[in-house]
Amino acid sequence: MSASTQAGWRFDNSYARLPEVLFARQNPVSVAKPTLVICNQKLATSMGLDSGAIDAEVFAGNVIPPGAEPIAQAYAGHQYGHFTMLGDGRAILLGEHLTPAGVRLDVQLKGSGRTPFSRRGDGRAALGPMLREYIISEAMHAMGIPTTRSLAVVTTGETVYRDTGLPGAVLTRIAASHIRVGTFEYLAATKNVEALRSLADHTRQRHYPELTGDAEPHRALLEAVIDRQAALIARWMLVGFIHGVMNTDNMALSGETIDYGPCAFMDAYDPETVFSSIDRQGRYAYGNQARIAHWNLARLAETFVPLLDDDETRGVEIAKEILGIFPDRFESHWLGGMREKLGLFNAESEDLGLVGELLEIMAREKWDFTNTFRNLNPAAEAPELGAWQAKWQARLSRQPQTIEDALALMRKSNPAVIPRNHKVEEALAAAVASGDLGPMHRLLEALANPFEDAPEKQHYRDPAPAGSEPYQTFCGT
Repeated sequence: MSASTQAGWRFDNSYARLPEVLFARQNPVSVAKPTLVICNQKLATSMGLDSGAIDAEVFAGNVIPPGAEPIAQAYAGHQYGHFTMLGDGRAILLGEHLTPAGVRLDVQLKGSGRTPFSRRGDGRAALGPMLREYIISEAMHAMGIPTTRSLAVVTTGETVYRDTGLPGAVLTRIAASHIRVGTFEYLAATKNVEALRSLADHTRQRHYPELTGDAEPHRALLEAVIDRQAALIARWMLVGFIHGVMNTDNMALSGETIDYGPCAFMDAYDPETVFSSIDRQGRYAYGNQARIAHWNLARLAETFVPLLDDDETRGVEIAKEILGIFPDRFESHWLGGMREKLGLFNAESEDLGLVGELLEIMAREKWDFTNTFRNLNPAAEAPELGAWQAKWQARLSRQPQTIEDALALMRKSNPAVIPRNHKVEEALAAAVASGDLGPMHRLLEALANPFEDAPEKQHYRDPAPAGSEPYQTFCGT
């Protein structure tokens, strides 16, 4: 019996049973010499897999697990506002694995070679960006933010060429699904309403089963997606995360964070912070993320028009009406999270102003976003906060919970450790340049319990040293 058979894969591939306009059947392109770099043992166990029985040949795509039906998914996307027909140009969806608990998970190989959607790309990925996705996605998961996960990274024994030759790698990405806003845009662009309806039904059944039997299923689905995205973007912003490439093909209808290309975490608080080397206009800056999410959801709503009503004019009116819920839903999720970060258990009308005043101080003083919130203490004097501290203390005194209760809530809501950009780069440089995975494993260990403030983790809390070069991130393609 082969290792791939023993591993415990249980595939049931519902997406591959949808209209074939949505994908192309395609096996991964085999690689020369796959070598396992890292395997997520805890994730494998939760999936019901015996990670010891899965070898690098599976994670590289050289061996197809039993029951898998490899496909490259078709989708479109507004990339920096410009519409493009796209598709999986360097990824293969092996299929959907069912965990022992009955959870359905996509198993995708990223960097697995050319597909019919590759255009001029080589279909491959470099080791650094794949390890980066592993680190950031696992950090997001530990902070409780919905996200795709990383099961494994293997090197291919081949070189990929970007600005220079780099070691090739394949990431095994686990997701609730890879259905995107861009997937709906693709079908809308081809005017395939029946396939669009099938995709909407599939999405609702897979991700929003609570909507089963709703009298207006497509309206209910669109509203649920909007609310889930509002919650997700709020969670990002509450920890200072900047996605970096919020194109519509990078917005998953499951409500998970997907695609960790030029993402990063903010150090000093500044709403205009941008890290991506190609985002020269700041379209996806930290402070723009809610607005861009709303814009992306408008593109999704456009695709729903023929599903919402047979009369196009009425369908447009319904779509606009549903879209209108986003600003209030986002503010509700964001302000609710900010209240928790400040130790507030109830709501008062002045809370938005209280939060805004603190953020103004942080921006003016260029304070570190993560450490400022983590170090707030209503029981300690903080002259640097001036009159704001007194307002906050007065606000806390009006709720029945004690100061100790407030501090406990703050400790659960404000991470002490995030993937500091300079620490991520140190780990990646050691792994890629010399094969030293020690810094990466130590970083992952610190990130696994982000709300724990152990003394030995202090160096992971420190921002980049003064005088460091401005940080930039790059797309891995």
